[in-house]
Amino acid sequence: MAVADGAPQPNSACAGVPIGLRAVTKTYRAARGGEVQALDEIDLSIGAGEFVSIVGPSGCGKSTLLMLVAGLIPPTTGTIEVDSRDVLLDWRTVLANVLLPVEIKKLDPAVHRRKARELLRSVGLAGFEDKYPAELSGGMRQRVAICRALVQDPGLLLMDEPFGALDALTREQMNLDLQRMWLRDRNTVLFITHSIEEAVLLSDRVVVMSSRPGRVADIVGNDLARPRGAHTRSEARFVEHVERIRRHFLALGVLSET
Repeated sequence: MAVADGAPQPNSACAGVPIGLRAVTKTYRAARGGEVQALDEIDLSIGAGEFVSIVGPSGCGKSTLLMLVAGLIPPTTGTIEVDSRDVLLDWRTVLANVLLPVEIKKLDPAVHRRKARELLRSVGLAGFEDKYPAELSGGMRQRVAICRALVQDPGLLLMDEPFGALDALTREQMNLDLQRMWLRDRNTVLFITHSIEEAVLLSDRVVVMSSRPGRVADIVGNDLARPRGAHTRSEARFVEHVERIRRHFLALGVLSET
Protein backbone atom coordinates (compact mmCIF):
# COMPACT_ATOMS: atom_id res chain seq x y z
CA MET A 1 0.00 0.00 0.00
CA ALA A 2 1.23 3.45 -0.85
CA VAL A 3 2.23 5.72 2.01
CA ALA A 4 1.37 9.40 1.76
CA ASP A 5 4.13 11.96 1.34
CA GLY A 6 5.52 12.98 4.71
CA ALA A 7 4.54 9.73 6.44
CA PRO A 8 7.32 7.75 8.11
CA GLN A 9 8.33 4.74 6.03
CA PRO A 10 7.62 1.34 7.58
CA ASN A 11 10.61 -0.66 8.79
CA SER A 12 11.17 -4.10 10.17
CA ALA A 13 10.89 -2.83 13.75
CA CYS A 14 7.33 -1.56 13.19
CA ALA A 15 4.61 -3.74 14.70
CA GLY A 16 1.95 -1.53 13.14
CA VAL A 17 -0.18 -2.03 10.06
CA PRO A 18 -0.95 0.36 7.22
CA ILE A 19 -4.38 1.90 6.59
CA GLY A 20 -5.71 3.27 3.31
CA LEU A 21 -8.94 5.16 2.63
CA ARG A 22 -9.87 5.95 -0.96
CA ALA A 23 -12.76 8.29 -1.85
CA VAL A 24 -14.66 7.26 1.29
CA THR A 25 -18.07 8.76 1.94
CA LYS A 26 -20.63 7.94 4.63
CA THR A 27 -24.29 8.91 4.58
CA TYR A 28 -26.76 8.11 7.36
CA ARG A 29 -30.52 7.86 7.04
CA ALA A 30 -32.06 10.53 9.29
CA ALA A 31 -34.63 9.49 11.91
CA ARG A 32 -37.32 11.72 10.37
CA GLY A 33 -36.54 10.82 6.79
CA GLY A 34 -33.94 12.12 4.40
CA GLU A 35 -30.21 11.64 4.68
CA VAL A 36 -27.27 13.18 6.54
CA GLN A 37 -23.86 13.04 4.91
CA ALA A 38 -21.19 12.58 7.59
CA LEU A 39 -18.07 12.20 5.43
CA ASP A 40 -17.27 13.27 1.89
CA GLU A 41 -14.48 11.92 -0.33
CA ILE A 42 -11.92 11.04 2.34
CA ASP A 43 -8.52 10.07 0.94
CA LEU A 44 -5.96 9.17 3.59
CA SER A 45 -2.99 6.81 3.87
CA ILE A 46 -1.44 5.94 7.23
CA GLY A 47 1.89 4.15 7.33
CA ALA A 48 2.72 1.14 9.49
CA GLY A 49 3.79 2.34 12.92
CA GLU A 50 2.60 5.91 12.33
CA PHE A 51 0.79 7.96 14.99
CA VAL A 52 -1.94 10.05 13.32
CA SER A 53 -4.43 12.29 15.13
CA ILE A 54 -7.67 13.64 13.73
CA VAL A 55 -9.04 16.98 14.92
CA GLY A 56 -12.15 18.80 13.79
CA PRO A 57 -15.37 20.47 14.91
CA SER A 58 -18.03 18.48 16.75
CA GLY A 59 -20.20 16.58 14.30
CA CYS A 60 -17.60 16.56 11.51
CA GLY A 61 -17.45 12.76 11.32
CA LYS A 62 -14.30 11.99 13.34
CA SER A 63 -15.90 9.11 15.25
CA THR A 64 -17.61 7.89 12.09
CA LEU A 65 -14.22 7.70 10.42
CA LEU A 66 -12.85 5.66 13.32
CA MET A 67 -15.80 3.24 13.18
CA LEU A 68 -15.29 2.79 9.45
CA VAL A 69 -11.62 1.87 9.94
CA ALA A 70 -12.62 -0.51 12.77
CA GLY A 71 -15.07 -2.23 10.42
CA LEU A 72 -18.04 -1.48 12.70
CA ILE A 73 -19.95 0.25 9.90
CA PRO A 74 -19.56 0.11 6.10
CA PRO A 75 -18.72 3.10 3.91
CA THR A 76 -21.44 4.37 1.60
CA THR A 77 -18.90 4.65 -1.21
CA GLY A 78 -15.16 4.20 -1.49
CA THR A 79 -12.76 1.61 -0.15
CA ILE A 80 -10.97 1.04 3.17
CA GLU A 81 -7.97 -1.25 3.51
CA VAL A 82 -6.49 -2.34 6.84
CA ASP A 83 -3.67 -4.83 6.79
CA SER A 84 -5.06 -6.66 9.84
CA ARG A 85 -8.11 -6.39 11.92
CA ASP A 86 -11.69 -3.14 22.83
CA VAL A 87 -14.72 -0.22 29.62
CA LEU A 88 -13.10 -2.41 32.12
CA LEU A 89 -15.12 -5.29 33.58
CA ASP A 90 -15.91 -4.44 37.21
CA TRP A 91 -15.86 -8.05 38.38
CA ARG A 92 -12.36 -8.75 37.05
CA THR A 93 -9.11 -7.67 38.67
CA VAL A 94 -6.69 -5.32 36.90
CA LEU A 95 -4.55 -8.22 35.70
CA ALA A 96 -7.60 -10.24 34.62
CA ASN A 97 -8.91 -7.25 32.67
CA VAL A 98 -5.60 -6.87 30.83
CA LEU A 99 -5.58 -10.59 30.01
CA LEU A 100 -9.17 -10.67 28.71
CA PRO A 101 -8.23 -10.54 24.98
CA VAL A 102 -5.62 -13.22 25.61
CA GLU A 103 -8.34 -15.52 26.96
CA ILE A 104 -10.73 -14.70 24.12
CA LYS A 105 -8.11 -15.41 21.46
CA LYS A 106 -6.77 -18.46 23.33
CA LEU A 107 -3.20 -17.17 23.30
CA ASP A 108 -0.39 -18.56 25.47
CA PRO A 109 -1.38 -17.44 29.01
CA ALA A 110 2.09 -17.81 30.52
CA VAL A 111 3.78 -15.60 27.93
CA HIS A 112 1.08 -12.95 28.00
CA ARG A 113 0.78 -12.92 31.80
CA ARG A 114 4.44 -11.88 31.95
CA LYS A 115 3.85 -9.26 29.29
CA ALA A 116 0.74 -7.97 31.10
CA ARG A 117 2.73 -7.47 34.30
CA GLU A 118 5.49 -5.68 32.36
CA LEU A 119 2.94 -3.36 30.72
CA LEU A 120 1.33 -2.53 34.06
CA ARG A 121 4.75 -1.83 35.57
CA SER A 122 5.61 0.44 32.64
CA VAL A 123 2.59 2.67 33.37
CA GLY A 124 3.16 2.79 37.13
CA LEU A 125 0.63 0.12 38.12
CA ALA A 126 2.95 -2.52 39.56
CA GLY A 127 1.32 -3.77 42.77
CA PHE A 128 -2.21 -3.06 41.50
CA GLU A 129 -2.64 -6.36 39.65
CA ASP A 130 -5.18 -7.72 42.17
CA LYS A 131 -7.16 -4.49 42.57
CA TYR A 132 -10.60 -4.02 41.02
CA PRO A 133 -11.64 -1.11 38.76
CA ALA A 134 -13.69 0.50 41.55
CA GLU A 135 -10.48 0.85 43.57
CA LEU A 136 -8.71 2.84 40.82
CA SER A 137 -8.76 6.48 39.78
CA GLY A 138 -9.98 7.46 36.33
CA GLY A 139 -6.45 7.83 35.02
CA MET A 140 -5.43 4.44 36.40
CA ARG A 141 -8.41 2.80 34.71
CA GLN A 142 -7.35 4.40 31.42
CA ARG A 143 -3.85 2.97 31.83
CA VAL A 144 -5.29 -0.50 32.41
CA ALA A 145 -7.40 -0.18 29.26
CA ILE A 146 -4.34 0.78 27.21
CA CYS A 147 -2.40 -2.18 28.62
CA ARG A 148 -5.29 -4.47 27.67
CA ALA A 149 -5.17 -3.17 24.11
CA LEU A 150 -1.40 -3.63 23.87
CA VAL A 151 -1.00 -7.04 25.52
CA GLN A 152 -2.05 -8.87 22.35
CA ASP A 153 0.32 -6.95 20.02
CA PRO A 154 -2.64 -5.54 18.07
CA GLY A 155 -0.69 -3.66 15.41
CA LEU A 156 -3.45 -1.05 15.28
CA LEU A 157 -4.87 1.16 18.04
CA LEU A 158 -8.07 3.14 17.37
CA MET A 159 -8.61 5.71 20.14
CA ASP A 160 -11.65 8.01 20.31
CA GLU A 161 -11.09 10.83 22.84
CA PRO A 162 -9.61 8.35 25.36
CA PHE A 163 -8.49 11.06 27.81
CA GLY A 164 -11.32 13.55 27.36
CA ALA A 165 -12.89 12.98 30.79
CA LEU A 166 -9.63 13.24 32.75
CA ASP A 167 -8.36 16.24 34.67
CA ALA A 168 -5.57 18.25 33.04
CA LEU A 169 -2.66 16.80 35.03
CA THR A 170 -3.80 13.21 34.65
CA ARG A 171 -4.35 13.78 30.94
CA GLU A 172 -0.83 15.15 30.58
CA GLN A 173 0.60 12.06 32.27
CA MET A 174 -1.51 9.77 30.07
CA ASN A 175 -0.12 11.51 26.98
CA LEU A 176 3.42 10.77 28.17
CA ASP A 177 2.55 7.16 29.03
CA LEU A 178 0.94 6.57 25.65
CA GLN A 179 3.88 8.12 23.81
CA ARG A 180 6.37 5.98 25.73
CA MET A 181 4.49 2.76 24.92
CA TRP A 182 4.08 3.78 21.28
CA LEU A 183 7.79 4.51 20.94
CA ARG A 184 8.51 1.04 22.29
CA ASP A 185 5.97 -0.96 20.27
CA ARG A 186 5.38 1.21 17.18
CA ASN A 187 1.75 0.26 16.75
CA THR A 188 -0.19 2.20 14.16
CA VAL A 189 -2.38 4.69 16.06
CA LEU A 190 -5.43 6.58 14.82
CA PHE A 191 -6.25 9.03 17.61
CA ILE A 192 -9.35 11.26 17.80
CA THR A 193 -9.11 14.38 19.96
CA HIS A 194 -10.61 17.85 20.34
CA SER A 195 -7.32 19.16 21.76
CA ILE A 196 -5.05 20.75 19.16
CA GLU A 197 -2.06 20.76 21.51
CA GLU A 198 -2.58 17.10 22.44
CA ALA A 199 -2.67 16.17 18.75
CA VAL A 200 0.54 18.05 17.99
CA LEU A 201 2.30 16.67 21.07
CA LEU A 202 1.56 13.04 20.20
CA SER A 203 1.38 12.77 16.44
CA ASP A 204 3.54 12.24 13.39
CA ARG A 205 0.77 13.92 11.39
CA VAL A 206 -2.43 15.75 12.33
CA VAL A 207 -5.42 15.44 10.01
CA VAL A 208 -7.63 18.54 10.19
CA MET A 209 -11.30 17.95 9.31
CA SER A 210 -13.78 20.46 7.96
CA SER A 211 -17.32 20.93 9.24
CA ARG A 212 -19.92 18.37 8.16
CA PRO A 213 -19.78 16.72 5.77
CA GLY A 214 -16.29 16.01 6.99
CA ARG A 215 -13.49 16.45 4.49
CA VAL A 216 -9.72 16.53 4.93
CA ALA A 217 -9.00 20.26 5.14
CA ASP A 218 -5.29 19.92 5.90
CA ILE A 219 -2.65 17.41 6.95
CA VAL A 220 0.05 18.85 9.20
CA GLY A 221 3.32 16.92 9.20
CA ASN A 222 5.11 16.98 12.53
CA ASP A 223 8.88 16.51 12.68
CA LEU A 224 9.35 17.55 16.32
CA ALA A 225 11.99 15.46 18.07
CA ARG A 226 10.88 12.61 20.32
CA PRO A 227 10.39 11.91 23.10
CA ARG A 228 8.20 14.96 23.55
CA GLY A 229 7.15 16.47 26.84
CA ALA A 230 6.34 19.73 28.57
CA HIS A 231 9.47 21.31 27.04
CA THR A 232 8.09 20.63 23.55
CA ARG A 233 5.21 23.09 24.00
CA SER A 234 7.63 26.03 24.07
CA GLU A 235 9.39 25.10 20.84
CA ALA A 236 8.77 27.38 17.88
CA ARG A 237 7.73 24.53 15.57
CA PHE A 238 5.18 23.29 18.10
CA VAL A 239 3.63 26.75 18.29
CA GLU A 240 3.63 27.01 14.49
CA HIS A 241 1.80 23.70 14.11
CA VAL A 242 -0.79 24.65 16.74
CA GLU A 243 -1.41 28.04 15.13
CA ARG A 244 -1.72 26.53 11.65
CA ILE A 245 -4.46 24.18 12.87
CA ARG A 246 -6.15 26.91 14.92
CA ARG A 247 -6.37 29.12 11.82
CA HIS A 248 -8.47 26.47 10.12
CA PHE A 249 -10.96 26.52 12.96
CA LEU A 250 -11.04 30.32 13.00
CA ALA A 251 -11.88 30.24 9.29
CA LEU A 252 -14.63 27.70 9.94
CA GLY A 253 -16.10 29.88 12.70
CA VAL A 254 -15.52 27.13 15.25
CA LEU A 255 -13.15 29.45 17.16
CA SER A 256 -13.47 33.20 17.60
CA GLU A 257 -10.86 35.71 18.73
CA THR A 258 -13.44 38.34 19.65
